[in-house]
Amino acid sequence: MRDVLGLARTPRGMAERLATALLAQDPRVARTPDGRWTLVGADPSPALDACRFAVVDVEATGASPATGGRLIEVAVVELPPGGAAARLVLETLVDPERPIAPAVARLTGITDALVRGAPRFVAVADRLTAALSGAVFVAHHVQFDWGFVAAELARARALVLAGPRLCTVRLARRLLPPLASRSLDALAAYFGFTLGRRHRAAPDAFAAARILAELLALAQARGAVTLTDVLALRPARPARRPGAAAAAPPS
Repeated sequence: MRDVLGLARTPRGMAERLATALLAQDPRVARTPDGRWTLVGADPSPALDACRFAVVDVEATGASPATGGRLIEVAVVELPPGGAAARLVLETLVDPERPIAPAVARLTGITDALVRGAPRFVAVADRLTAALSGAVFVAHHVQFDWGFVAAELARARALVLAGPRLCTVRLARRLLPPLASRSLDALAAYFGFTLGRRHRAAPDAFAAARILAELLALAQARGAVTLTDVLALRPARPARRPGAAAAAPPS
């Protein structure tokens, strides 16, 4: 908290009291047993029909926040409980406070000029926290998006990102027959729809949300009722060809 507020010389006790005054009444955050503040996630085992899914996509200056990568764009598409239509709840460019590499600019179309004047992450943090609080965090290759969001929230708000998460890539591996690729493009083609602009946060988040809805329907067809059921799904065994002999047990 001293780092976040720029109060480097504030005594620890005073910083703790200030943090409590600012955060204790905020329903989006909670205190962990070790004293850290954490973003409140969804219950890990609600009924699927009661889940709110926050489908996240980020674009960043690099492959990892551990090597100095920063966000340049973030979008959150919400799948509300009960099968309501997906809706965009957050989309914004972010000033990464450092140059954007030419390779990233070519891939995303996001340049230094485009983010000039965009908000820094600290100005986006509260909106993102509200979009994620109480939701299941979902992304395509979730480790990438979760890692960047977690690093930015820790830096800007001293918050620990917590709660259940789903990866549409991993879920596709468990629910679909073998595919040559489980990219957004490949899964969109499998489910019969075309993608909009690629490598921008909002179109990619909408695509992942549509894929998630299809995968959740497959999970429910396999008997999943709760989020825990989905997280515990095992890869389906490929159907045996008619007339094929069963494999002999190992000797």
